[in-house]
Amino acid sequence: MTTMKPLAGKVALVAGGTRAAGRGIAVQLGAAGATVYVTGRSTRTNRSEMNRPETIEGTAELIDQAGGHGIAVPVDHLDPAQVKDLIDRIEREQGALHILVNDIWGQSSEPEWDKTVWESDLEAGLRLLRLGVDTHAITSHFALPLLTKSPGGLVVEMTDGTNDYNADNYRVSFFYDVAKGAVSRMAFALAHELDKYEATAVLLTPGWLRSEAMLEGFGVTEETWRDATERIPHFAIAESPSYVGRAVAALAADPDVRRWNGKSTSSGDLARIYNFTDLDGSQPDAWRYIVEVQDPGKPADTTGYR
Repeated sequence: MTTMKPLAGKVALVAGGTRAAGRGIAVQLGAAGATVYVTGRSTRTNRSEMNRPETIEGTAELIDQAGGHGIAVPVDHLDPAQVKDLIDRIEREQGALHILVNDIWGQSSEPEWDKTVWESDLEAGLRLLRLGVDTHAITSHFALPLLTKSPGGLVVEMTDGTNDYNADNYRVSFFYDVAKGAVSRMAFALAHELDKYEATAVLLTPGWLRSEAMLEGFGVTEETWRDATERIPHFAIAESPSYVGRAVAALAADPDVRRWNGKSTSSGDLARIYNFTDLDGSQPDAWRYIVEVQDPGKPADTTGYR
């Protein structure tokens, strides 16, 4: 029996798809049948400043294995000429772009948590803003003229935290807080600009993500991640990158996706609406858990949250 591929014939660009949420999204779009261009600075011959082993070629291979078509293109999204060349290539090779996922981050180290703006390293903070904000604007500038040529286009701005959560909570670093706030506003602005083109812009956040770096930092693997809950009990709500990937694939396959234009949502919210699960069959709802359990200082208990 042939497996349904709801995104067969669709072309996606996952900007910043080397690892973590970007890789999970790219692979799940491929699993749904899409042709996925995946970009980043980490290749098999060159590492970005993050200096991690994941590569865009590795992501493209995982897309192929999932049933899609992965195309790895090295791009520094701070360089307008490189981004323009990328979009020109997509138009030349595919003739259309239906899905844009802006997931670019690329910071080489943790933000300076618990430091004021005047205590923070200014050069590092401004670099964070360049990587987390300017890249999204540059990519949208060049990609959206192609995306709007086809009705029903989808733009997903990836962030950390829902609008409701971030409105009420300082994200423990001036520069990090500002970067995530800017991306939120980008989704809002794009929703207005894309409306007359029958396209949709959505702000999307994963929950506590089991990224490659997070697993490594906790000394566990995707298979043994629950061992980390002995030291970090609230890690019990964590989700795999595939979960937010399935969220994006569900949005992209929804014929009524326009209802999400300008909205802020999460992988946990969308799982309940579209009835998909994480790899283990659960539906972690991290942001509700964070608000109702973790932030109030209650003991870790995911009952009713996954």
